[in-house]
Order: sequence, then C-alpha cells, then structure tokens
Amino acid sequence: MTQVATKKSRLNLKKPKNFEAILLNDDYTTMEFVVEVLKRFFNKDALAAETIMLKIHIEGEAVCGAYPYDIAQSKVSQVIEYSRKNEQPLMCVLRELNS
Repeated sequence: MTQVATKKSRLNLKKPKNFEAILLNDDYTTMEFVVEVLKRFFNKDALAAETIMLKIHIEGEAVCGAYPYDIAQSKVSQVIEYSRKNEQPLMCVLRELNS
C-alpha cells in the first residue's frame, strides 16, 4: 500500500508557479542602458534586447523572461541594484504568470 500511496502523492504534485520579470518604462533611463540590462541579466542577444527595449518604450512595459519565483526575484533585485549603482531609475517588477 505504501507504493500506491506514494505514486498517488507524486501525481498530485503541482509544478511551481512561474513569475515574469517585467521592465517598466520611465522618462530618464537611457535606451542603451535598458539594452545593456537585457543582455546582462536576461541573456538576450542584441536584436532581442533592442526589440524588447522598443516594446518597453512604446507600450510602457515588457516581459524579459519567466522564471520560478526565487530566480525571478533574484533577477529583479539584481536589475534594481545595478540600475541604482549606475544612477538610473529603471524599475523591474514581478508578475505571477497565469497558467
């Protein structure tokens, strides 16, 4: 019976929720800095970084990636810390991914 109960328990496990890391537009952060952040922290190539940066500029925000909570929170913190060290007001936030 133990094996059956264990197998049933494993079937009821849910995947961890993913969270989106989102960069927000502001009137002061340079476009070049946003591209640098996307390449450095989200491993985007130059074309993807430029595309996402333009989406942020036009639409006010853009998703940079979806990650488990701990990784997403770490990326958000790193981006904010890096932005402040470079005297940029760039904001990065988390949003739970609806699945």
